[in-house]
Amino acid sequence: MAFGRLERNRGPQPMSDINMTPLIDVMLVLLVIFMITAPLMTSRLKLDLPKAEAAAAGQAPVDALQIALQADGALYLAEERLEPEAFAQRLARLGERPGARPEVHLRADRAVPYGRVAELIGQLQQAGLDRIAFVTEPAAAKAP
Repeated sequence: MAFGRLERNRGPQPMSDINMTPLIDVMLVLLVIFMITAPLMTSRLKLDLPKAEAAAAGQAPVDALQIALQADGALYLAEERLEPEAFAQRLARLGERPGARPEVHLRADRAVPYGRVAELIGQLQQAGLDRIAFVTEPAAAKAP
């Protein structure tokens, strides 16, 4: 009988390196999923613009520009009716004004086609007036 030390197997050593390949694969799959679904989510907006239940607005800024668009296409700039050419000229002058640009409060009749409102917004943006707020009537109070 030989006396000696018994050798003990320590077993497998812990791995100190992390395999990053599965993590990268999962991240790339998630990225592709988000790239495909993000454009689909924005095109499914259903808007009912004439109704609005919003908090009561505070006082309008002093330099706010009031623009109204009636159902028959008439344009009003601060209670003054203007023809389309005169309106465009007035907008150009307001956009060239140095300093802070005024906020535009746009009131459009419910019967105005959306395309006409979009054209008006494009005119405002071309004139450099890009702070546009839509003014609506408060929705009727719901009965309990």
